Amino acid sequence: MIFVDDLSLDEFKIYHELSENQLSRIYEPGLGLFIAESAKVIERAMDAGYEPASILVDEKELSKEGKTVIERSMAIDKDIPVYVARGDALKAITGYNLTRGLLCAMKRKPLPKVSDICMGAKRIAVLENVTNPTNVGAIVRNAAALNMDAILFTSGCADPLYRRAARVSMGTIFAIPWTYIPKGEPVSILKEYGFKTAALALRDDTTELDDNRLCGEEKLAVLLGSEGYGLLPETIEDSDYCVKIPMSHNVDSLNVAACSAVVFWQFGKR
Repeated sequence: MIFVDDLSLDEFKIYHELSENQLSRIYEPGLGLFIAESAKVIERAMDAGYEPASILVDEKELSKEGKTVIERSMAIDKDIPVYVARGDALKAITGYNLTRGLLCAMKRKPLPKVSDICMGAKRIAVLENVTNPTNVGAIVRNAAALNMDAILFTSGCADPLYRRAARVSMGTIFAIPWTYIPKGEPVSILKEYGFKTAALALRDDTTELDDNRLCGEEKLAVLLGSEGYGLLPETIEDSDYCVKIPMSHNVDSLNVAACSAVVFWQFGKR
């Protein structure tokens, strides 16, 4: 353990100076890093085979949740640096008090191919251009909890390993298979793997959520679009079904994360 009070040193740039995008590309052409926050998220990442590169911990957490994370990290690599700082020093680099006082720089892993994700899956969530990390994290958590087998992201989505996205997901991004649809490939590529596609859209020519034919599809991909514009018109047109959640009190739409919980619950029943 390395006790520190000066977080302006070069070794701490990954925690407060580099953007999440820079972190993801720090070792190009190799894979980069991401920052995981809180013991639950870090441990779920390690459960999924992600390796820690370094740890930054509030001194007060050494006898709490941080202890287990540090012990597990040392079991993976005894030379992993563990930087110990006071809470006020951590606040200076994060801009707020860390709820759990624990950050871990972790090494990214190669992502599976879309074909690997689709193999054996029956229900898949597909996010198209969902750019808010909070929404991405909430949708991931909903998908994991409500019987989705996997998640696919288009290249226009916020990275689900971004610190906030992973934290909001409660680390469930490490518990459910996921990958990106290659840039330039349409979402309709899923039909090649035997999936019917259900687009969530605010249209009148929609299929009811509890439609027996829709709910009875053996392999179904649920498509969710961006916060401002929804799914691309061509994505909707190429879909096998178009679905709209019935609403009351003149409410015309739901937040995409709230929407995901409704449809995952409906289509995840088997």
